[in-house]
Amino acid sequence: MPSRSRRLPRDLSWPLTATDIRSALGEQESDLVELRFGNVPYDDGTLLHADWTPPLSSNYGAGVHPSLWNSVAIRVAPLPPGERAAARRILRTDALPELATWIHAARRAPQGWTLTRHSRSWRLAGSITVHRDDRQPYR
Repeated sequence: MPSRSRRLPRDLSWPLTATDIRSALGEQESDLVELRFGNVPYDDGTLLHADWTPPLSSNYGAGVHPSLWNSVAIRVAPLPPGERAAARRILRTDALPELATWIHAARRAPQGWTLTRHSRSWRLAGSITVHRDDRQPYR
């Protein structure tokens, strides 16, 4: 994804591509997620973030159309280009398989879980990734 066509500043680069994510999720699952590439880094270093949208009728009044209920939105945050290659390798090895597992579990979760908003985020911690659930501190 060239930064020119996505209006990403030249001093930033995305660590993952849409193809990376689609390959990790599989063809069927990748058709059911909304994929976003941000143009501003997260303050806490998050590089990959997934949100679960619950099937609540009150969401519709808040602007979430029913077609998006029980869906996952994935956001990839940019980082400096010099860090891209290492981040991409680590995210593809660690975070993307975890993301696929998280989405798979979310789609099969009990009703109590699916009726509330959930999220999972990943960032680098040296040569590994760490994650957090529902915007709690990273562990």
